[in-house]
Amino acid sequence: MAVTIRDVARESGVHVSTVSRAFSAAHMVNAVTRTRVMAAAERLGYRPNRAARALSTRRTANLGVIVADIANPFFPPLIKAAQAQARARDYHVFVADTDERARVEEELVRSMAKQVDGALLVASRLSGRVIAELGRDVPFVVVNRRVRGLPCVLMDVASGTRQAVDHLVALGHRDIAVLTGPSASWTAQRIRGAAEEAAARHGAGLHPVGPNPPTEEGGASAAAEVASGPATAVLAYNDLVALGLIREVEALGLSVPGDLSVVGVDNTHIARHCRPALTTVDMPVVAAGRGGIDLLVHRVTTGEDPGTVTLDTRLVVRESTAPPRGAASRP
Repeated sequence: MAVTIRDVARESGVHVSTVSRAFSAAHMVNAVTRTRVMAAAERLGYRPNRAARALSTRRTANLGVIVADIANPFFPPLIKAAQAQARARDYHVFVADTDERARVEEELVRSMAKQVDGALLVASRLSGRVIAELGRDVPFVVVNRRVRGLPCVLMDVASGTRQAVDHLVALGHRDIAVLTGPSASWTAQRIRGAAEEAAARHGAGLHPVGPNPPTEEGGASAAAEVASGPATAVLAYNDLVALGLIREVEALGLSVPGDLSVVGVDNTHIARHCRPALTTVDMPVVAAGRGGIDLLVHRVTTGEDPGTVTLDTRLVVRESTAPPRGAASRP
C-alpha cells in the first residue's frame, strides 16, 4: 500500500499537520523537527501529492529560471546549481531563454506567471519599471541586476574589474580598451564604470569600444578598431567576446599576449581550455544559482523580502596577459 502522510507522522512522532507544514510551509516548522520529518519520509519512501498540495496551498511547487542566452557558457552552471537547490527544497524548475531580447523576456514572464510560484530573472534585459510591473503577477528574485524593491543576488563584477585594471597597469599597460557589452546590461554598465574609476586612479588611458553583442562574433567585430587604436591591453565584457577578439586580432597579424593582453569576465570553461589560456574575472555562478533559489523560496513561503546578497569576484591570471613589448612590469 502507498505510504501516507499519517505513516510519516507516526514514524517521526509528530502530528499530521506538522508533516504537512514541513513540506508546504517549511518556515513554520523548526529545523530539528523538519529534519526528523524529512528523514522519516525518506525512510518510508513517502512522496507528497503535488496536485493535492497545489489545491490546498494555491502553490504549484514550480519555480522559473529565465536567462538571457542558454548557449552562453556562463549560464548552464548557474542553471544546474539552481535546479539542484530547488530539488533539495522540493521544487521543480522551468528554464526559459530570452535570446537577449527584452520583448521575449517580458512575454516569457507573463506566460509563466500562472505556472510557477516565483521566478529568477538572470541578467535581465528589461527596464526596472517593467520588472516592477511584472512583479505584481509573480514573485521575483533578480540575479546580476539591481532593481529597487526586489531581492537580488549580485556578483560584484566591479571589484573583479578593478582587480583586472590593477593587474594590467602593474604589467606596464598605460592604454586599455574596454569592449562593452549590450547597452541594456547591468553588468556592462558596472564593468565600464569600475574600469573608468580604476584607470583614472592609475592615470591610465581607457578606450571604450562598443556596445557589442555578448558573443564571439561581437568580439571579432571589434578587433579592427582595437588593433588600429592605442591600447596594448583589452578588458572584454565576457569570455566569449574575449575569445572572438583573440581569434580575429591574431588573424590580423597580432599576437596575444605579445602585442595585446586580453582579459575576459566570467571564468567559464572556455577560459581554461583556449590558447592562450584566458586571464579572466571569476564570477561565482554556482553560488548565485543556489543563493537565488534560497531567496526565492523564502519570498514565496513567507511573503517577506529577503533583501540583497552580494558575492565576491576575483581575478584569475593565466597566459593571455603579459607586459607590453619594451615595458617592464611594476613591482
